[in-house]
Amino acid sequence: MDITSPFSKSQLIPQEEKLEIRKKRGQLFIGIPKEDFKIEKRICLTPESVNMLVKAGHKVLIEAGAGTQASYDDKKYSEAGATITHDKEKVFSCPIILKVEPPTVDEIKLMKPKTYLFSALQLKTQKKEYFEALEKKKITAMCYEFIKDRYGAYPFLHAISEIAGIASIQIASDYMCSMNGGKGLLFGNITGVPPTEVVIIGAGLVGEAAVRTALALGVNVKVFDNNIHKLKRLQKSLPTQIFTSTIQERVLIKALMRCDVAIGAIKGCNRSPIVVSEEMVQRMKPGSVIIDVCIDNGGCFETSEVTTHENPVITKYGVIHYGVPNITAKYSKTASLAISNIISPYLLDLTENGSIDDAISYDNTIRSGIYMYKGILVNEAIAKWFNLNFKDLNLIFL
Repeated sequence: MDITSPFSKSQLIPQEEKLEIRKKRGQLFIGIPKEDFKIEKRICLTPESVNMLVKAGHKVLIEAGAGTQASYDDKKYSEAGATITHDKEKVFSCPIILKVEPPTVDEIKLMKPKTYLFSALQLKTQKKEYFEALEKKKITAMCYEFIKDRYGAYPFLHAISEIAGIASIQIASDYMCSMNGGKGLLFGNITGVPPTEVVIIGAGLVGEAAVRTALALGVNVKVFDNNIHKLKRLQKSLPTQIFTSTIQERVLIKALMRCDVAIGAIKGCNRSPIVVSEEMVQRMKPGSVIIDVCIDNGGCFETSEVTTHENPVITKYGVIHYGVPNITAKYSKTASLAISNIISPYLLDLTENGSIDDAISYDNTIRSGIYMYKGILVNEAIAKWFNLNFKDLNLIFL
């Protein structure tokens, strides 16, 4: 009996197989310019992180004085293997630019075409011209806030959120002082004195850090969030029970009318939702304080405005508003350490198997942080906000 095979005789012979050739590790040439110290005092890499990169075969060029406000002098960076220069244009001519604050349009003009930019974005502070300038230079821009790790978490936001949450309570405490126009209340559980009342809108990372700090100071805390899972997780992680509620207008208004401090810490998918209206702010007590931590994503108080470290507060309806977007820059060394711990391993992984473009093509964690690829806007939320055209990054690599 003949058995007919579906394969020909030649097909049954072992065939040659094409295997992917593992690419050699690439080299990074990183430029770190000096930030505008009036706005930003942090730096992306500590001397220890620079030393790691240099030992891995990469080059780092730092503008003189870039780390001064974070308590890192030029000598420390030089000893770590970095090259120090007073020439700003030389730094901006590097293939890779590392900044904390997003660059200005004038700084983008100093960059060479097809530069790779790593920085925060702070969407609320940007204008359409910023993205047009990146497009003109065909810049590939990666935003720290958008970067995801392999577990779907946002490591940069996690670290900065912890600092921002703790800082929000400390800053609120400062502005409660009589000398700063506040009500003259002390954060602390003083015998015979009613404790200070704090309302925190948002039970995420910023909210949790703020709650823990407030409770440690003996403050009465009320937390609002529409995510029941977050509220349950927060309750379980705290050493004591606190007031929690979904965001119901009547309940929130009542809490705001009684509170001394209100902290906005709720983040939307791309823009923070307006939770507290102007009318609700008008009903708050005179001398009370609003700290809108999510102001860089639009803010969740309708009356919030972007302010600076030089002029951090405005007063509306007798209520003090703090709206500094880069709140963690106030604690520059702590924030710099946190940023460096995240960015340096990320940079080391970028060229492990070739160039940055190779990494972008196959690594979704790296791709997650990109909002501009070679001058093409690839973030839909930004495109809608500024009425710009965009293209899905995944389609570019098909």
